[in-house]
Amino acid sequence: MPTQSPSIQPRYIWQHRAWPQLTLDATALAPALDHARLEQGRLLGLLGAIGLEQANEVQRELWVQEALATAAIEGQQLNLESLRSSVAHRLALADAPGADRSVEGLVQVMQDALANHSAALDVDRLCRWQSALFPGGTSGIVRIAVGRLRDHADAMQIVSGPFGREVVHYEAPPSARVGAEMDRFLAWFANADATLNGIARAALVHLWFESIHPFEDGNGRIGRALADMALAQDMHAQDPEANPTLVRVFGLAHQMHQTRSAYYDALNNAQRLRGVSLDTQGIDVTAWVQWFVQAFTRACIASQAVVRDATDKAHFRLRAAQCHINPRQSKVLERLLEAGHVGSGGGFLGGMRTDKYARITGISKATATRDLADLAAHGLLRIEGLGKATRYVVNVPGWEQPALKP
Repeated sequence: MPTQSPSIQPRYIWQHRAWPQLTLDATALAPALDHARLEQGRLLGLLGAIGLEQANEVQRELWVQEALATAAIEGQQLNLESLRSSVAHRLALADAPGADRSVEGLVQVMQDALANHSAALDVDRLCRWQSALFPGGTSGIVRIAVGRLRDHADAMQIVSGPFGREVVHYEAPPSARVGAEMDRFLAWFANADATLNGIARAALVHLWFESIHPFEDGNGRIGRALADMALAQDMHAQDPEANPTLVRVFGLAHQMHQTRSAYYDALNNAQRLRGVSLDTQGIDVTAWVQWFVQAFTRACIASQAVVRDATDKAHFRLRAAQCHINPRQSKVLERLLEAGHVGSGGGFLGGMRTDKYARITGISKATATRDLADLAAHGLLRIEGLGKATRYVVNVPGWEQPALKP
């Protein structure tokens, strides 16, 4: 085990003499872990209760959100159309993937982590993941080392701030140590303590990998894929009949992106030796695991709302089909459904008005008025406001639409 020179004050967990012995307080974590299991079970129960078509729709939407989020955390914006095509292809809902190779590479990595969660994890597999993220061998316009562990002599630092006033948040082990560090990490990953809660294990996987930071770029996306892989292994351990690819519906990356500053702070605090005794036999990372578990729980709760929305839409479409409405009306109702509602972060701004309906469908205002009145009579739309402020909103129980401007 490497030791530190007395003249060098250790700052990061990999410099602690106990590294990589990461410890946690199971008793302190028990309430949060129990809550996480409860919300995880509720989400999977909701998903199992809807039909296959709706389940596929939910999986596709949540997978797209996860891919967008895990890239956005690193400041990368993905081509949405290409992403939707790649996800649909992986779910066997489309014949061909998207045209963007970097998008397709990320989707492949996310799929491999879950579908092949039980396959051996080694350096070669991780290098192939990293290579898939950067098919052109560049990050933006900067050429980077692709498909291999980092080997540059410069320090691998996580920094922010303007040039000349950069703040170093973390410095990873030197490149010369990365190979040995990865060997230890992968040996632990393959033989982790079976008594360790699977969600807590996923938190440790993410922290350990990010602390090594083995690649020149792409560590965040790969580290989150590894956390998902650990969660898939946990699902299989809990229920061998469960579909491990359902991990993507948990929405962990999306939650991390929603609280990106808190995510970075929690990770950074866990990686630094602030107030940590150097004489301990292990490095206590309970605070990080607690944050991770709570983020997982909030992600499951958010995804439950997505599943409920999908169920609401399915029931509404069935009602609409039974009313024998015309194609124009179907088109507008679908626009309103896809816009969602306030609770889902959406809603059709301003509601549907006669002039909007006429523009969308290409008909006269008189015909638009009749169409809208017919939809209201069938109970598919409800009327809000009076006079010129009259608007029509999709009539789904519990769906609140954006407030009308005074």
